[in-house]
Amino acid sequence: MVDHSGWRVGVASAPIHHGEILQGVFPHEGQLTRGLVTMPCTVHTTQASFQPARGEELTVFPAWKSKARRAAQLAVEACVGSGQGPVGGHLELTGDVPLCRGFGSSTSDVLAAIWAVQDALVSPLAPESVARIAVRAETASDSLMFKESSVLFAQREGKVIEDFGYRIPAVRVLGFGSRPENDGKGVDTLAFPPARYDDTEAGAFAELHAMLREAIHTKDVALVGAVATASTEINQRHLPIPLLESLRAIERETGALGIQAAHSGDIAGLLYDRDDPEVDARTEHGRRLLHNIGIHEQWIFTTGD
Repeated sequence: MVDHSGWRVGVASAPIHHGEILQGVFPHEGQLTRGLVTMPCTVHTTQASFQPARGEELTVFPAWKSKARRAAQLAVEACVGSGQGPVGGHLELTGDVPLCRGFGSSTSDVLAAIWAVQDALVSPLAPESVARIAVRAETASDSLMFKESSVLFAQREGKVIEDFGYRIPAVRVLGFGSRPENDGKGVDTLAFPPARYDDTEAGAFAELHAMLREAIHTKDVALVGAVATASTEINQRHLPIPLLESLRAIERETGALGIQAAHSGDIAGLLYDRDDPEVDARTEHGRRLLHNIGIHEQWIFTTGD
């Protein structure tokens, strides 16, 4: 029998990300593996509550959040263990994360579900275990479960290629919808096959990996911007941003560190040095210039807030 004396209504909140700083293929365990480094973001969140109950039935609201339901089931199995009887319950999700944009809405749902379950069953799971559950629940996951440091994450294996040991140095991000003609509807990424990188791109990713490691260890925000820009440029062959040349011109005129993008979405951001005395003026100038080229959907946040 399951000892449920410590059970409670579990609650959790999960963050989102703002696309990627770097995404490509990287050597791991003897082969090239798809991997990414996410850009943390504070614009939206997902909240979850989980009421555990005896029995096998596990329900979710909204009912269409099947990935979160699957994640909750897997988390229950991990927390309770085999041979201790069936455990179900009810998962409820709320939040304001837009879909199909590159904010990591699925991963945010999945993580909120897993963390609510572990809170309810008073059985903490290591980030590595959470990562494996997340990938099983949604096929490919982002790395939001690693809170203490930035990682290069194999999103389809749920494994860390490299833990950089520190968080991404804080930057100001002027975010925006990069395809205004879509009117905020996002991108149907399921219609796109995974990017097929050539040998030249694979070599570039190795250099960018080393650059990002140095940027994080030395807190060099300009180098972070250079890596993000290079990764965005490479992704142009796979999921192009229509106005990238105009955006690069705004980057140069406003003194931005670079531009980053969701490699499978329609959001992007101009990066600025948070500690620059002129950061507010630069950001405001960037906002005006974005408006001038027809990009009106904008938001601002600072990583690390």
